[in-house]
Amino acid sequence: MTPRSMFALALALAALAGLSACGHDRQASSPLAPEVSALADGAADTATTNGRDGRGDGDDDDGDGRRSGLPDFDPEDFVRHVDHPYFPLVPGTLYTYRAETEEGTETSEFRVTHDTKRILGITATVVRDKVFVDGELKEDTFDWFAQDEDGNVWYLGEDTKEYENGVVVSTFGSWEAGKNGARAGVIMLAHPRVGDDYPQEIAPGIAEDRARVVALNKTVRVPYGTFRRCIQTKETTPLEPGFREFKYYARGVGLVLEVSGDGERVELTGVTR
Repeated sequence: MTPRSMFALALALAALAGLSACGHDRQASSPLAPEVSALADGAADTATTNGRDGRGDGDDDDGDGRRSGLPDFDPEDFVRHVDHPYFPLVPGTLYTYRAETEEGTETSEFRVTHDTKRILGITATVVRDKVFVDGELKEDTFDWFAQDEDGNVWYLGEDTKEYENGVVVSTFGSWEAGKNGARAGVIMLAHPRVGDDYPQEIAPGIAEDRARVVALNKTVRVPYGTFRRCIQTKETTPLEPGFREFKYYARGVGLVLEVSGDGERVELTGVTR
């Protein structure tokens, strides 16, 4: 997946008040402000302590509570909607992001569609991610996500196109679980713990991102607001030695910030429905 393809998403308004707990400060006009601002900070740790952890018996435990590998994957154990507190996908929600790059001002539109796609017998939610540089379309990607009954959010692939002057110049990076040796990875564990390490994409030679949970209580400030008790992950890939990227997920919202190794920031600027 491209670094811009991960975009965090809001819970349904009816469920948000019960699920969200990453504290934040935001203007009252923000679409999610009334629901999220009423939450108590003390509930923020429930995602890491309650319920089953969704890990398979074959996964490694490093002896200090850290886990490495994937949960059990069973297509019959998936639910219809993705409602993870730190990675909710509510159809009809649009997230916008901005970054200042060497090429210019980059903006991203991450839209949770009402469409679905059947992959390995699983009904996946389709997310469309469009990236622009100074207003010109550079990437147009369809991502496929699904959640199992334990709460793990799986990444089942992507269909990506890169553009130059309005013309498709590359589809490299596209993959689908179950085809050409590709397998499903995990975008968000059901109950993340510091030190957990897991593959997000398993498409040899095409997409091999891996994540490690770094922290569970970071404070993040972006144009959309200030968020507390956020999950921080570190992403790497053997396809780009030396590459690293930190991502921050706010409870009740999703991905709010990406910071690359050279300090470039991709910040959440808005959420609309």
